[in-house]
Amino acid sequence: MPLPLRCRESLSPSAVKFFHFRTALRCAAILACVASGPAALAQSAPSDPASLGSITVTATRHAERIFDVPASVDTIDASAIRNGQPQVNLSESLVLVPGIFAANRQNYAQDLQISSRGFGGRAAFGVRGVRLYQDGIPVTMPDGQGQTGSFSLLSAQRIEVLRGPFSALYGNASGGVISVFTEDPPAEPMATITGGGGSDGMWTLGTKFAGTARGVGYVVAANEFRTDGFREHSQARRDLTNAKLGFELAPSTRVTLIGNSQYQPETQDPLGLTRAQWSANPRGVDPAALQYDTRKTINQVQGGAAVDHRFSDALQLHVDAYGGRRLIRQYLAFPGSLPASAGGVPDIDRDYGGLGARLVWRGTAFSRPLTLTAGGDADRQHELRTGYVNVSGALGELRRNEDDTVTSRDFYAQAEWEFAPRWTGTAGLRSSSLDYKSVDHYVTATNPDDSGSQSYDDTSPVLGLVLHASDSVNVYASYGEGFETPTFVELAYRNGATGLNFALRPATSRAAESGVKVLLPGGARLNLAIFHVDTRNEIVVDQSSGGRTTYRNAGATRRNGAELLWDAALAHGLHAHAALTWLRAEFVDAFTSGSAATPVAPGARLPGVPSREAYAELAWAPGGSDGFSSALEAQYVDKLYVNDANADAAPAYAVMNARVGYALTEGRATWSAYARLNNLFDRNYAGSVIVGDGNGRFFEPAPGRNWFFGASLRLRL
Repeated sequence: MPLPLRCRESLSPSAVKFFHFRTALRCAAILACVASGPAALAQSAPSDPASLGSITVTATRHAERIFDVPASVDTIDASAIRNGQPQVNLSESLVLVPGIFAANRQNYAQDLQISSRGFGGRAAFGVRGVRLYQDGIPVTMPDGQGQTGSFSLLSAQRIEVLRGPFSALYGNASGGVISVFTEDPPAEPMATITGGGGSDGMWTLGTKFAGTARGVGYVVAANEFRTDGFREHSQARRDLTNAKLGFELAPSTRVTLIGNSQYQPETQDPLGLTRAQWSANPRGVDPAALQYDTRKTINQVQGGAAVDHRFSDALQLHVDAYGGRRLIRQYLAFPGSLPASAGGVPDIDRDYGGLGARLVWRGTAFSRPLTLTAGGDADRQHELRTGYVNVSGALGELRRNEDDTVTSRDFYAQAEWEFAPRWTGTAGLRSSSLDYKSVDHYVTATNPDDSGSQSYDDTSPVLGLVLHASDSVNVYASYGEGFETPTFVELAYRNGATGLNFALRPATSRAAESGVKVLLPGGARLNLAIFHVDTRNEIVVDQSSGGRTTYRNAGATRRNGAELLWDAALAHGLHAHAALTWLRAEFVDAFTSGSAATPVAPGARLPGVPSREAYAELAWAPGGSDGFSSALEAQYVDKLYVNDANADAAPAYAVMNARVGYALTEGRATWSAYARLNNLFDRNYAGSVIVGDGNGRFFEPAPGRNWFFGASLRLRL
């Protein structure tokens, strides 16, 4: 139930907060009535839903049953990550989660395009508006920019996906949180080798060793991925390693060490295509990509350590620290030779790191269970950003040289109290402060000193309420405020001027959500959530050309939506899964966009964000984990507008995929093999768009019918 704009403007901020939370509570009451039928059915059923109800997640900053969390949070386990999947991209698994749009751009120079409830859809490359974590260590940089390319799916045990108001607990993120967790070391040593190949010269090869020796548990995985690319000039290679060590320092103290690396040399960038180019040849490339040999090299190393200490059964301490270095050189589709152009080859040498600590206390208040969590994070990112002339794909003269630094400090506290037998309330508060500083070393007669600084501060409250209607039905409502600061990528350029775009302001959001979680007979589950989000100072693309993008604030936006997830094990070895999303994400205020000052009317849809998504999967494994298995997958994505004015759109598409596999365990060895056939009916569609591209190269075509064959061998040593 959106708050009318004229009413919202006349209310105080506290009244607006109360309205949003009251709206969420009303919706929760309606959902409770709707759920009463399934509740009665679940109460009378003899089945035990513990297999799903006992799953724990860390979305609220402490371990908690996923069924009890007052938020939309889902987990993807190791079997879903690996069964019949190449394990190359996070988009393979994220289709299982409603509210998430993960577009494989077929462009490894720009990474995946991920949005959560419409946040992050504008990103020219990488992930914005969604926080990324690996084993509790931030993958998103302190300024808010993240990359998914460093995730090792070969060693992943699960993926947690949080959407909605509770993402405010993680600070500078408005849309959600995606966390990848490495598997725990097994008691006995194991070795795994996996690989495969498919269309367009794609192949992967990986190895993993895991076990426990002299009290030290270890998981070490390495894999290489290569592809010639579906399109011309899209060749890529990516080498990943991931390691995790764990040991008991004392009976009540556990230490975990993690490290990973990503090496991606000379990854070709085919750019987007105009509509005419796409119609003529979906595999084609814009001539500018060939003229300037557009490409990117990434070299990243990161390490971290975590200490978990149990003072008592009631009090636990977690402390973590991390650090890393990321080198990027990218050749854009223009020369950048003018004295004040900043160059056509950005080169970034970035180091980053941080510290975090939190205390969790579990006790009682008025004889009712109470959990208190308090903690803080301090992070720093420093980069030497230079820019050079792109001389037809070769490195030319210097055009930019600056030191950019961002530091962030966050403090948070949260209380969760079961104040009545069937009621649990959660209240949290997070205070964040970010400081940006740029020191310009490239000062000439035609390029002035553009040094500058900017600070952003925000305090974000979160409220949640859960009604435990029965052992199998939980109804919840939540409210939260979030903020999203500009990243250095978004600050990097100004239209018609040199220096950083410090005029950009953070976007602030107020979100309300209501939902019901039902555990059905036979271990099935049903989750339904409805949400409303108001955002002010939305950061949007202003101008984009040749890989360089500038940004601006665009007033208010509104997001209303609903998500449905159903998962069930059926008879005769069948398993069904469905994820449905409806989202209306639109601009509330009129503004102008682009170099031509194109008017954008109220009600225009946010670009790069589908209004409807649907994914359904029916799998059959009559023999369980061993023997034959198969699955049919179907995905629907609504049209994607290409700019704020909604002048054009990539059409809606529906595709189907199929996979078959066979697994066999003999003694200490488990063999498996599978084959995938994607896009069964050879649909020609654009899987993603480049929002606001000034040259009209909006469309990134997806592959037609394509195949992949994979196999693995796991040995207990």
